[in-house]
Amino acid sequence: MSKTVSESIEIQAPPKAVYDAVTNVADMGRWSPECTGAAVESPAVRVGMRFTGHNNSAKGRPWNTNCTVTQADDARRFTFDVARIGLSIATWSYAFEPIGDGRATKVTETWTDSRGSIMHFIGPRVSGVHDRATHNRQTMKVTLQRLKEALESPGRSTA
Repeated sequence: MSKTVSESIEIQAPPKAVYDAVTNVADMGRWSPECTGAAVESPAVRVGMRFTGHNNSAKGRPWNTNCTVTQADDARRFTFDVARIGLSIATWSYAFEPIGDGRATKVTETWTDSRGSIMHFIGPRVSGVHDRATHNRQTMKVTLQRLKEALESPGRSTA
């Protein structure tokens, strides 16, 4: 049984600027309360790109994930699959929809749980999170709000 959680926010920046910020996965730690960044094998965002996600729980338990980009539709969608120790964990996806004249964007972050029974058993012991769907909804709200604040900050060019 998979669970899917989505959160959206409107950002006063064009879709391309929001897409570029989100697809710079090495920088994700600027916004996410759980992801601290990523090690990227190539800076060019493309389908098949691999990166190692670095994470840290509120209890200070770090862990890494192996990620593979499955969609990189410039300024429209960015999706990647996540695995750990060779087992599927989740799919993360971001959709970017222009608002009005295209100077604003509705960004939707979606997490789909793809853990099997082994990862459902191991995951809480590694991360300290027992209700992953509720936890991810809360952290997604924080991530999107921080992204919004960063992209709407005075002096930031988003044209």
